[in-house]
Amino acid sequence: MTISIIITLCLLLLISYVFDLTSSKTKIPSVILLLLLGFIANQISITFNIAIPNLEPMLPVIGTIGLILIVLEGSLELELNASKSVVIKKSSIMASLPLIILSLIISLIIHLTHKYSFKICLSNAIPFAVISSAIAIPSAKNIDNKNREFITYESSLSDIIGVIFFYFIILNSSINTKSILYFSLDLVLIFIISSTATLVLSYFITKIKHQVKFIPIIILVVLIYAVSKLYHLPGLIFILFFGLFIGNIDQLRRFKLIDKFHPEDFGKEVNKFHELIIEVAFLIRSLFFILFGFLIQPHEILNLDTLLWSLMITTLIFSIRYIFLKILHLPTQILLTIAPRGLITILLFLSIPASQSITFINKSLVIQVILMTSLVMMIGFIRSTNKIEK
Repeated sequence: MTISIIITLCLLLLISYVFDLTSSKTKIPSVILLLLLGFIANQISITFNIAIPNLEPMLPVIGTIGLILIVLEGSLELELNASKSVVIKKSSIMASLPLIILSLIISLIIHLTHKYSFKICLSNAIPFAVISSAIAIPSAKNIDNKNREFITYESSLSDIIGVIFFYFIILNSSINTKSILYFSLDLVLIFIISSTATLVLSYFITKIKHQVKFIPIIILVVLIYAVSKLYHLPGLIFILFFGLFIGNIDQLRRFKLIDKFHPEDFGKEVNKFHELIIEVAFLIRSLFFILFGFLIQPHEILNLDTLLWSLMITTLIFSIRYIFLKILHLPTQILLTIAPRGLITILLFLSIPASQSITFINKSLVIQVILMTSLVMMIGFIRSTNKIEK
């Protein structure tokens, strides 16, 4: 039995690697293929009556580790210099304003149609407003550097802002001056923690001479994130801060403290670290979406009760995105459809407390929105490629 599981897992991961290699040719987002792969594996296990233990509790664990690695991978690729000020400004606006406006509109519709309190509606709406960097960043690798950089900034910031916004809403019984003050103190505290932890981890990168070097650092990064989450602090800020710092050490050489890290040698070590993060992030991301696909039931995809809501949410996502792309004079042909929902949507949905859940905001709705936004992205890639070829 153990050997069979190992063989099956190896085959699934190798197939997911083939999906990743061929996505630039097929234009099919790998997330759709991974979900389908997991779904088929589940149907085979049912057909042949293969006993599978309950894997659902593993989903949030794998998803959280995947989110950490994907945001870290994205932040390591970002350059911070004067020439990037425009793209940082525009991506920040695209990551925040559409998210807030979309959340408020969906909340208002739920509030008016189902009479839940606006705060509960908002906690259920936010997961659908966050762009999934786990899907957007890998999918954008086939477009030009300038737009790929924009997508990396936008989706990483969307994850961070979305998570902060979500936990601010669900953890405060009421939104008032006191809750805003405590929230501001949390932000100050996480910036202090991020600065201290980043300097310590960076020192480890330069000083550890043991052959096992980067895995302990990754474990420490995950540990710091987990402890910050335990105290309801926005831990993704630390992940972004750490990645930006070690990835842009050359830009900080004007500070005397940076000389202690020996930037020339430090850059070589960071390149090795980045390569390892890419490999591990691919593994965790593939496992997450295969597992999520494995847990999908046919009736959840074809649920007609949630279909109208999923269509409405998907339409709102791309309508609001189109408006903001036009306002900011950004290329709609390439960027409009790259707004998938995925890993972060699932994690936030699973984090909604039972006391704040809404009956029809369920797994079926989440699956349908993820599939619809991924299909729209696939169609966008195919259309833009055809236009470029012509």
